[in-house]
Amino acid sequence: MADANFSAVPRSAHAFPHPMANPGYGKRSAPGQRPRASDDFAHLPPREAAIAAYVDRLPDGADISVKTLAKELPYGQCALRTALNNLTRAGHLRRGREHLAGSGSSRWVTRSWFTRTARDDGWWAGFSRDDVPQEPPDRRSAPTRSRAHILLAALGRTTPVLSLSARDCADLAPLLTEWFVRGATDEQVIRALTAGLPVPVHSPAALVRQRLTSKLPPEPVPDTPSRRALRALECAKCGTPGPPEALPGGVCGPCRGETAPRFTGPLTSTAVHAHAAAARAAMADRRERPRV
Repeated sequence: MADANFSAVPRSAHAFPHPMANPGYGKRSAPGQRPRASDDFAHLPPREAAIAAYVDRLPDGADISVKTLAKELPYGQCALRTALNNLTRAGHLRRGREHLAGSGSSRWVTRSWFTRTARDDGWWAGFSRDDVPQEPPDRRSAPTRSRAHILLAALGRTTPVLSLSARDCADLAPLLTEWFVRGATDEQVIRALTAGLPVPVHSPAALVRQRLTSKLPPEPVPDTPSRRALRALECAKCGTPGPPEALPGGVCGPCRGETAPRFTGPLTSTAVHAHAAAARAAMADRRERPRV
């Protein structure tokens, strides 16, 4: 049955509201992603590419569990589970648990981190230590229009009273870029610009400028050493936590068919900390909670 839907194209992530996970769970976007491009998932098979493109468009906090995605997309749970495992191997997805040091709580929260920019095992290992590696230069041709310009130019398609000229978009783009710097998503920007519009709108550009200025989100609070995130990645197949070095491609040794761990000598301090984090995560409260 899954093959019958193999070529089906999932509906837009914004056609209907996608279910959100319980607060604190759901999709989390990995940092440092490159701007969206038409070939982001061209290296993937059609099914995986369609699912990845759909998940990429969802806001953080969206429920991307297999059961929920099966209700929203034309694929069964078995096909989706296989596809998500393939996305893990391709470097677009990792599952695990996270604890914010200094938060006053000992709770570890289930996470599913997604990135449209494929990452190798080394990058994910650094991410699990809250030490994101520096990005290599993007060798692709730079887009002729910025993300902010594209969003502003598209406003008139869904909200005709906010149709802007090319000059308006160019003038307003720097104001919108600051929203993205502060972590705002496309969906948050659109809601801020289109909710509760006056009737009539005499000057779309003036109204958009006023809202971009008056509703600008606060600057994000910078991380401090006492608020660093502790992360433990999990095997994409069995869910067993472990240090990144033991999860190449997001899969543990037993799930790859290895019968016993290979001893390679004394553990480094980094590996010791990773093992300790994994142990704490495994011993954390196992109360029933949504898996994403």
